[in-house]
Amino acid sequence: MYGDVALGLDPIPRLSVYVTKDLLFGETDTAVDDHGVEGVGSVVSATWAEAFPEHLRANDAGYAAPERCLAAHLLPSDAPVHLEVCNASFDDNVTRRLQGALARDTHDEILDPRGVQLWADDRRADETLARLREGALAFPTLPEALGMLGVDEERARTAASSMRERDASRGRSVRGDVV
Repeated sequence: MYGDVALGLDPIPRLSVYVTKDLLFGETDTAVDDHGVEGVGSVVSATWAEAFPEHLRANDAGYAAPERCLAAHLLPSDAPVHLEVCNASFDDNVTRRLQGALARDTHDEILDPRGVQLWADDRRADETLARLREGALAFPTLPEALGMLGVDEERARTAASSMRERDASRGRSVRGDVV
């Protein structure tokens, strides 16, 4: 399916995967402290960490980073994939990230809004998959998509250029966000 989407008017150099993560409070299991990573047992399952210590990852502060652990567990390090994990829906996160990035003039933080939901609540979006295979979904270019969200034409082109530079990087990249 990646190939089908990538062959549009504005090809993407890497696949972006968006995962909505529920925040779990108060659910902990036995903490493990022999990995040198704080938060095992609270933000990352201690049982999982014991089974897969090679995939355990921390943020810059030394605290377990679930999104980095997930990427290490699922994706080879050289995969041209960006994994985005957030507690909000894709639409909400796109809008909020766009507003914040435009206010700070940090265009490389914008999410590509051209998303297709293919899986939710343990159900495949069979109709969407079929439309993709038939070539019946028209994807706008990135500047056009940003324009649909209210970004003026010149700024949309500038932002799209920054986003393409970001996406030209090699290997996997990961970002965790809480909205």
